[in-house]
Amino acid sequence: MPPRTFPLLLLLLVAGTACTPETPVPPAAPSGGPPSSPPSSPPSSPPSSPPAGATPERPAPERVRVPRSASGRYAVVRGGAPARPGRGAVVRYLVEVERGLPFDPAGFAADVHSTLNDVRGWARFKRVDSGPVRVRVALSSPRMTIRQCLPLRTGGELSCWNGRRSIINALRWAEGVPQYDGDLTSYRRYLISHEVGHGLGHHHRRCPGPGRPAPVMAQQSKSLGRCRPNPWPHPHRRPDDR
Repeated sequence: MPPRTFPLLLLLLVAGTACTPETPVPPAAPSGGPPSSPPSSPPSSPPSSPPAGATPERPAPERVRVPRSASGRYAVVRGGAPARPGRGAVVRYLVEVERGLPFDPAGFAADVHSTLNDVRGWARFKRVDSGPVRVRVALSSPRMTIRQCLPLRTGGELSCWNGRRSIINALRWAEGVPQYDGDLTSYRRYLISHEVGHGLGHHHRRCPGPGRPAPVMAQQSKSLGRCRPNPWPHPHRRPDDR
Protein backbone atom coordinates (compact mmCIF):
# COMPACT_ATOMS: atom_id res chain seq x y z
CA MET A 1 0.00 0.00 0.00
CA PRO A 2 1.59 3.38 -0.89
CA PRO A 3 2.55 5.76 1.91
CA ARG A 4 -0.21 8.09 3.06
CA THR A 5 0.05 11.86 3.14
CA PHE A 6 -1.28 13.44 6.33
CA PRO A 7 -4.34 15.66 5.76
CA LEU A 8 -3.62 19.39 6.09
CA LEU A 9 -6.27 19.73 8.79
CA LEU A 10 -4.58 17.03 10.90
CA LEU A 11 -1.21 18.77 10.65
CA LEU A 12 -2.77 22.08 11.73
CA LEU A 13 -4.40 20.43 14.74
CA VAL A 14 -1.23 18.69 15.90
CA ALA A 15 0.84 21.83 15.32
CA GLY A 16 -1.13 23.53 18.12
CA THR A 17 -0.39 20.79 20.61
CA ALA A 18 2.45 21.14 23.08
CA CYS A 19 4.91 18.26 23.25
CA THR A 20 6.58 17.56 26.59
CA PRO A 21 8.90 14.78 27.81
CA GLU A 22 7.96 12.55 30.72
CA THR A 23 7.12 14.28 34.01
CA PRO A 24 5.71 12.91 37.29
CA VAL A 25 2.25 13.27 35.68
CA PRO A 26 3.35 13.30 32.06
CA PRO A 27 1.61 14.49 28.94
CA ALA A 28 2.23 12.49 25.82
CA ALA A 29 5.18 13.19 23.59
CA PRO A 30 4.43 12.76 19.89
CA SER A 31 6.75 11.41 17.26
CA GLY A 32 6.03 14.49 15.16
CA GLY A 33 6.49 18.19 15.76
CA PRO A 34 5.26 21.52 14.37
CA PRO A 35 5.14 21.26 10.60
CA SER A 36 7.30 23.66 8.69
CA SER A 37 7.58 24.77 5.11
CA PRO A 38 11.31 24.65 4.35
CA PRO A 39 12.76 24.69 0.87
CA SER A 40 12.52 21.40 -0.91
CA SER A 41 14.78 18.82 0.70
CA PRO A 42 17.66 17.45 -1.37
CA PRO A 43 17.37 13.83 -2.50
CA SER A 44 18.06 11.37 0.28
CA SER A 45 21.43 9.69 0.20
CA PRO A 46 21.37 5.91 -0.02
CA PRO A 47 21.70 4.27 3.40
CA SER A 48 25.23 3.47 4.43
CA SER A 49 26.28 -0.07 5.30
CA PRO A 50 25.84 -0.88 8.98
CA PRO A 51 29.01 -1.09 11.08
CA ALA A 52 30.43 -4.47 11.95
CA GLY A 53 28.66 -5.81 15.02
CA ALA A 54 25.40 -4.03 14.25
CA THR A 55 22.11 -5.89 14.13
CA PRO A 56 21.74 -7.63 10.74
CA GLU A 57 19.02 -6.15 8.58
CA ARG A 58 15.82 -8.19 8.35
CA PRO A 59 14.08 -8.77 5.00
CA ALA A 60 11.92 -5.88 3.82
CA PRO A 61 8.62 -6.06 5.74
CA GLU A 62 5.42 -6.97 3.97
CA ARG A 63 2.86 -4.18 3.94
CA VAL A 64 -0.53 -4.99 5.40
CA ARG A 65 -3.84 -3.16 5.77
CA VAL A 66 -4.40 -1.92 9.34
CA PRO A 67 -7.94 -1.59 10.72
CA ARG A 68 -8.96 1.71 12.30
CA SER A 69 -9.73 -0.11 15.54
CA ALA A 70 -9.00 -3.52 17.03
CA SER A 71 -9.90 -5.10 20.36
CA GLY A 72 -8.85 -2.21 22.58
CA ARG A 73 -6.92 -4.63 24.82
CA TYR A 74 -3.17 -5.22 25.00
CA ALA A 75 -1.52 -8.61 25.38
CA VAL A 76 2.04 -8.82 26.67
CA VAL A 77 4.30 -10.74 24.28
CA ARG A 78 5.52 -13.70 26.31
CA GLY A 79 9.16 -14.61 26.59
CA GLY A 80 12.26 -12.52 26.91
CA ALA A 81 15.57 -11.65 25.33
CA PRO A 82 18.92 -10.66 26.86
CA ALA A 83 20.63 -7.31 26.49
CA ARG A 84 23.52 -7.12 24.04
CA PRO A 85 27.00 -7.51 25.54
CA GLY A 86 28.67 -4.33 26.66
CA ARG A 87 29.09 -1.83 29.43
CA GLY A 88 26.50 0.27 31.23
CA ALA A 89 23.17 -0.26 32.89
CA VAL A 90 20.56 -2.56 31.39
CA VAL A 91 17.06 -1.20 30.75
CA ARG A 92 14.22 -3.64 31.42
CA TYR A 93 11.27 -3.37 29.07
CA LEU A 94 8.35 -5.37 27.74
CA VAL A 95 6.37 -5.48 24.51
CA GLU A 96 2.59 -5.33 24.17
CA VAL A 97 0.46 -5.77 21.06
CA GLU A 98 -3.21 -4.85 20.83
CA ARG A 99 -5.25 -7.97 20.14
CA GLY A 100 -6.76 -8.10 16.67
CA LEU A 101 -3.98 -6.36 14.75
CA PRO A 102 -2.64 -8.07 11.60
CA PHE A 103 0.91 -8.46 12.92
CA ASP A 104 2.74 -11.38 14.48
CA PRO A 105 3.44 -10.34 18.10
CA ALA A 106 6.68 -12.35 18.26
CA GLY A 107 7.89 -10.75 15.03
CA PHE A 108 7.11 -7.26 16.32
CA ALA A 109 8.92 -8.01 19.58
CA ALA A 110 11.95 -9.26 17.64
CA ASP A 111 12.04 -6.05 15.58
CA VAL A 112 11.83 -3.93 18.72
CA HIS A 113 14.58 -5.87 20.47
CA SER A 114 16.98 -5.79 17.52
CA THR A 115 16.49 -2.02 17.21
CA LEU A 116 16.96 -1.27 20.89
CA ASN A 117 20.06 -3.46 21.19
CA ASP A 118 21.81 -2.34 18.03
CA VAL A 119 25.21 -0.80 18.75
CA ARG A 120 23.87 2.44 17.23
CA GLY A 121 20.99 2.52 19.73
CA TRP A 122 20.50 4.22 23.10
CA ALA A 123 21.63 1.59 25.55
CA ARG A 124 21.34 -2.10 26.43
CA PHE A 125 17.81 -3.46 26.77
CA LYS A 126 16.55 -6.67 28.32
CA ARG A 127 13.07 -7.81 27.28
CA VAL A 128 10.94 -9.42 29.98
CA ASP A 129 7.26 -10.30 30.22
CA SER A 130 6.63 -9.53 33.89
CA GLY A 131 7.98 -7.55 36.80
CA PRO A 132 9.04 -3.91 36.96
CA VAL A 133 10.02 -2.28 33.68
CA ARG A 134 11.08 1.19 32.62
CA VAL A 135 9.40 1.09 29.21
CA ARG A 136 6.39 -0.67 27.69
CA VAL A 137 6.47 -0.70 23.88
CA ALA A 138 2.87 -1.04 22.70
CA LEU A 139 1.74 -1.62 19.10
CA SER A 140 -1.67 0.03 18.85
CA SER A 141 -4.44 0.56 16.33
CA PRO A 142 -5.16 4.19 15.35
CA ARG A 143 -8.18 4.32 17.68
CA MET A 144 -6.21 2.81 20.56
CA THR A 145 -3.42 5.30 19.85
CA ILE A 146 -5.88 8.19 20.14
CA ARG A 147 -7.05 6.87 23.51
CA GLN A 148 -3.64 6.01 24.94
CA CYS A 149 -2.00 9.26 23.84
CA LEU A 150 -4.55 11.61 25.41
CA PRO A 151 -4.39 14.51 26.13
CA LEU A 152 -2.29 14.75 22.96
CA ARG A 153 -4.36 14.95 19.78
CA THR A 154 -2.74 12.48 17.39
CA GLY A 155 -5.69 12.12 15.04
CA GLY A 156 -4.84 8.43 14.89
CA GLU A 157 -1.89 9.26 12.62
CA LEU A 158 1.08 9.78 14.94
CA SER A 159 2.81 7.70 17.63
CA CYS A 160 3.63 9.03 21.10
CA TRP A 161 5.16 8.49 24.52
CA ASN A 162 2.77 8.67 27.47
CA GLY A 163 3.29 7.58 31.07
CA ARG A 164 5.54 4.54 30.68
CA ARG A 165 4.37 3.52 27.21
CA SER A 166 5.95 3.99 23.82
CA ILE A 167 2.72 3.86 21.84
CA ILE A 168 3.51 2.77 18.29
CA ASN A 169 0.74 3.52 15.83
CA ALA A 170 0.16 0.37 13.77
CA LEU A 171 -0.87 2.48 10.77
CA ARG A 172 2.52 4.17 10.67
CA TRP A 173 4.24 0.84 11.40
CA ALA A 174 2.49 -0.62 8.35
CA GLU A 175 2.81 2.28 5.91
CA GLY A 176 5.75 4.49 6.92
CA VAL A 177 5.94 8.10 5.73
CA PRO A 178 6.84 9.59 2.33
CA GLN A 179 10.06 11.22 3.54
CA TYR A 180 11.63 7.78 4.13
CA ASP A 181 11.29 7.03 0.41
CA GLY A 182 9.76 3.60 0.92
CA ASP A 183 12.41 2.38 3.39
CA LEU A 184 9.93 0.91 5.84
CA THR A 185 12.54 -1.02 7.83
CA SER A 186 14.48 2.15 8.65
CA TYR A 187 11.33 4.08 9.45
CA ARG A 188 10.23 1.39 11.90
CA ARG A 189 13.62 1.60 13.59
CA TYR A 190 13.14 5.36 13.85
CA LEU A 191 9.72 4.96 15.49
CA ILE A 192 11.10 2.65 18.17
CA SER A 193 14.25 4.70 18.76
CA HIS A 194 12.32 7.97 18.95
CA GLU A 195 9.51 6.92 21.26
CA VAL A 196 11.76 4.92 23.58
CA GLY A 197 14.09 7.92 23.57
CA HIS A 198 11.30 9.92 25.21
CA GLY A 199 11.05 7.22 27.84
CA LEU A 200 14.75 7.67 28.58
CA GLY A 201 14.23 11.40 29.07
CA HIS A 202 15.35 12.76 25.70
CA HIS A 203 13.75 15.88 24.25
CA HIS A 204 12.81 16.79 20.70
CA ARG A 205 15.50 18.28 18.48
CA ARG A 206 15.59 20.09 15.15
CA CYS A 207 17.44 19.49 11.91
CA PRO A 208 21.00 20.82 12.44
CA GLY A 209 21.59 21.75 8.79
CA PRO A 210 20.88 20.90 5.16
CA GLY A 211 22.00 17.44 4.11
CA ARG A 212 22.95 16.30 7.61
CA PRO A 213 21.42 13.21 9.26
CA ALA A 214 18.31 14.13 11.21
CA PRO A 215 18.66 13.62 14.98
CA VAL A 216 16.60 10.61 16.02
CA MET A 217 14.70 12.90 18.39
CA ALA A 218 13.73 15.18 15.51
CA GLN A 219 10.07 14.75 14.61
CA GLN A 220 10.78 12.90 11.40
CA SER A 221 7.27 11.53 11.05
CA LYS A 222 6.15 15.05 10.11
CA SER A 223 9.14 16.62 8.42
CA LEU A 224 12.86 16.11 7.92
CA GLY A 225 13.41 19.82 7.45
CA ARG A 226 16.37 19.71 5.08
CA CYS A 227 18.02 16.78 6.85
CA ARG A 228 18.37 13.18 5.68
CA PRO A 229 16.43 10.32 7.29
CA ASN A 230 18.17 8.71 10.25
CA PRO A 231 16.71 6.03 12.55
CA TRP A 232 19.59 5.82 15.05
CA PRO A 233 20.56 7.76 18.17
CA HIS A 234 24.26 7.16 17.42
CA PRO A 235 24.51 6.43 13.68
CA HIS A 236 28.33 6.54 13.64
CA ARG A 237 28.95 4.39 16.70
CA ARG A 238 31.26 1.40 16.20
CA PRO A 239 31.32 -1.92 18.09
CA ASP A 240 34.25 -0.75 20.24
CA ASP A 241 32.05 2.05 21.60
CA ARG A 242 29.75 -0.34 23.45
